[in-house]
Amino acid sequence: MPRRILNVVTNVGHYDDPEHLTGLWLSELTHAWHVFEERGFEQTLVSPAGGAVPLEPRALKFPNYDKTAKAWRADPAKMALLENTHRPEDINASDYDAIFFTGGHAVMYDFPDSPGLQSITREIYERGGIVSSVCHGYCGLLNTQLSDGSYLIAGKKMTGFAWQEEKLARVDKLVPYNAEQAAKQRGALYEKAKLPFVSYAVVDGNLVTGQNPGSAKETAQKVAALL
Repeated sequence: MPRRILNVVTNVGHYDDPEHLTGLWLSELTHAWHVFEERGFEQTLVSPAGGAVPLEPRALKFPNYDKTAKAWRADPAKMALLENTHRPEDINASDYDAIFFTGGHAVMYDFPDSPGLQSITREIYERGGIVSSVCHGYCGLLNTQLSDGSYLIAGKKMTGFAWQEEKLARVDKLVPYNAEQAAKQRGALYEKAKLPFVSYAVVDGNLVTGQNPGSAKETAQKVAALL
């Protein structure tokens, strides 16, 4: 049986201010998808509400828009996957060896408080499967609790998009909260690279996290190595 990966994507298309668009940071999905695909893993897309996934406009511009993202957008079958994502209630967590939370600022809104995603994540994690995220994807882990009521990320080494990077990206006034601070408040042992926007990934047991869009490939490679 091939390994099976559940990739989590967003349904949100804008910040609190609807004039500022956001969505899935496409290369964070495509880099990981490519790594998993090369290894013959089966992949499924799920989102908090199911259905269509908006794309982050900034991710479709140079230097973020690379060959894997271009190839995805040029493939009607791949684009159709983003129009028809599964809902959490459609997913049987026992079918999956790993869950991978993609990012984009949009996920700050719909990832943290999805009971369905939390349930899937908890089940995969507690039976020794891999829980992983890249960039803002860690917002999907912030409120996930284990069966004993503790936060999944409490006491765990991890990373995710840094507050310094929010400032450098000039969105610190747009985002709904400081995700780095929220992770620390839940007991996470948050780490980041010495320089912003360079690839950085952290493994702690069966938790694998990447810091920013440039970390998606490395994060996926570490997930694949564990599988």
